Amino acid sequence: MITGRCECNKVRYEVAGELKDYCHCHCSICRRLHGAAFASWGGVARNELSYLAGEENLKRYAFSENADSLFCDSCGSRILVDFKPEADMLYLALGTVDGEVTCPPGFHQFVGSKAPWFEITDDLPQHDGWPND
Repeated sequence: MITGRCECNKVRYEVAGELKDYCHCHCSICRRLHGAAFASWGGVARNELSYLAGEENLKRYAFSENADSLFCDSCGSRILVDFKPEADMLYLALGTVDGEVTCPPGFHQFVGSKAPWFEITDDLPQHDGWPND
């Protein structure tokens, strides 16, 4: 079981399962949405995520025709990305997860557009775009 919340605690969720995917995204959209060098995402099955509180506090921002970012309308915490081509998956912003979570083998994506001031120092696989392209 994975649990998480936004910063102001209005939005709380749980996942009745484990992470299926794990990545650090360095694209310019993720960098701007998170105000950081990259965003860390964990893929979960859509049917395993449920809201414990605050679903009505979620707002959607369509940052592309294929993806929406869901965030708390009070504190602005990014909760997840709904990547529409993968209808059975959602991608949690891992910074919102409470406590420990078991991550499958991870990777870096869109390193071709990473922040020039950030150096990747781990041994995870790196992809210039989507990992399967």
